[in-house]
Amino acid sequence: MDILLWRWSTAVQLTSLLMVAGFFVVLARSSRRVEVKWWVLAWAANATALAVTVFFWFAQPSSLALAIGGYTASKLAFVLWLLLGALAVGRPGADLPPHRVVLTAVAAYGFVCALFIPSISVLGLVQHAVMGALLISGVVALAGEWRHVAWLLAALAARGALSFVESGAYWVDLDAAGQFSAAAREQAAWLLAASSTFDTAVEWFVALGCVLAVSERAQRELTQTNRYLLEAQEHLRHLADRDPLTALENRRALPTVFRDVRPEGAAVLFLDLDGFKQINDLYGHVVGDQCLVRFANAVRESFRPSDAVIRYGGDEVLVVAPGMDEAAAHARVADLRERLADSEPRLRFSVGLAMMPVGGSPDQALHDADRAMYQWKRRA
Repeated sequence: MDILLWRWSTAVQLTSLLMVAGFFVVLARSSRRVEVKWWVLAWAANATALAVTVFFWFAQPSSLALAIGGYTASKLAFVLWLLLGALAVGRPGADLPPHRVVLTAVAAYGFVCALFIPSISVLGLVQHAVMGALLISGVVALAGEWRHVAWLLAALAARGALSFVESGAYWVDLDAAGQFSAAAREQAAWLLAASSTFDTAVEWFVALGCVLAVSERAQRELTQTNRYLLEAQEHLRHLADRDPLTALENRRALPTVFRDVRPEGAAVLFLDLDGFKQINDLYGHVVGDQCLVRFANAVRESFRPSDAVIRYGGDEVLVVAPGMDEAAAHARVADLRERLADSEPRLRFSVGLAMMPVGGSPDQALHDADRAMYQWKRRA
């Protein structure tokens, strides 16, 4: 009965492992994530360990050493690659050992086990104890990342706990000191015969945990990437709406500015530097640019922080002051003239003022301010 149960259990586990390994191979082809690559190796190693077991039971070789070495090396590789994948998804960018280091450790472990493990029962006792210790240690090490890999950690913890249970069953089965009852040994034998079925169930849980961890990680990365793209878009929009010389907003910002001020109306002022061409001709374009910057800063300082100051053209600056009356606008212009009185070269400007009523037309206000500015120039 135990042999039939073992064969059934083993057949189920072998079929299951081949399905899981094939799934991760397909997943690795569509997702070039480092953790998936580790997990492909892990499940391939696990399938190899079971293949070694099946070969041993059917071939019945005269020496156990080769089978023990192959099985223990494959199982250790399964656990190590499984944990390295969990580390990669739980702590992206963490330093992971190269493959040659893992393979060297696996080969050395398999060689030592082949030399010193004398029987299948001792093999089960040692191997499951090592697996349980490594898996539980890995869960503890990644406990700080549980929010991101909760299902995976739960699955690894369950697999580690099952390994300890199976190691205990092998200990009872050995019963070297004769301290366990016949009923306990019978239960241990039944557990060991059905262990492949239990392993299959828990390892499907582990596979599900791996998939959920990758999915959650990919979702977080997409969310983060989307946030970066939105920030970059906002930065580019800010750059596109700003004049690089004066750092004032440019004409692209006008639709938004006028949309915001229409509910309360605004004073619209058109400012134009007088004699700017002569400044460029006499002093050069470098000085001309400095004068533009000085003029822009003076306009910004003369008006309120809530007022929109826009570089409308080459030497033209537009001010849109929401809720400002005509007297207050003239007072701000007078303050601007005082700020520029001591400038060298001397900066003079013409100004046109138009009042945009509540719900008024921005185009009409711009036209009226522009016309008033040119009337000022003609009078000057």
